[in-house]
Amino acid sequence: MRFQLIVGALAMMALALGNPTTADTPKEREAAKNALQNFHEYIGAWKGDGETKTGKSEFWKEAMSWGWKFSKDGAPALLVEFKDNKTFDKGEVKYLNDKKKYQLTLTGKDKKEQVFEGEIKQKRLVFTRVDAGSMDKYTLSMFTTNEGALFKLEYALQAGGKGLDKKIFEVSSKKEGASISGGKKNECVVSGGVGTMPVSYNGKTYYVCCGGCRDAFNESEAAKKKFVEEFEKNKK
Repeated sequence: MRFQLIVGALAMMALALGNPTTADTPKEREAAKNALQNFHEYIGAWKGDGETKTGKSEFWKEAMSWGWKFSKDGAPALLVEFKDNKTFDKGEVKYLNDKKKYQLTLTGKDKKEQVFEGEIKQKRLVFTRVDAGSMDKYTLSMFTTNEGALFKLEYALQAGGKGLDKKIFEVSSKKEGASISGGKKNECVVSGGVGTMPVSYNGKTYYVCCGGCRDAFNESEAAKKKFVEEFEKNKK
């Protein structure tokens, strides 16, 4: 009897703890998607120039690529991959419904993960992380200009969590294929971002912004129908 009670208690604990990503309800997933759509201009490929801001100046060329991640039982996310960045390899941005904040998980060159939390400040997405040992505070801010054609990323350190932030590096990037002068843009039928890849449904051409949205659209005829109907409804 005692064994059964222990097993039952463990099962209830497992259900209670669970996986916060797969436990999200459809309503929460939709709320997360809406929150992430604030940054639909990030989606796409970028080429940039990096510059160190500490010690002797160093300059380099780098690239990054942003895209959506969708899953049937999990919250949506934005994925980013860096090429030739001096500090990071890749990252994932999620929206935390319970905290009303964004979460950025970055994988560094050492393959270790760093978790930041952030929010929108003065039209910037600003993330912070505090090292538990040194209490150093790291701030990563990003924003776009020129109707999403230009992207700025800045990384700073507040040593020991005291004093002024000192910028470590910054990267200025331009979206591939984008015009700085702006102009009419196609809309992604899945995310609402800028559509760059054509897809079709019932003989009509629509657009998606990244491989993640393309996969979600092409998952099934039912998925295509759902996305197109919502897209056409929102246009009216």
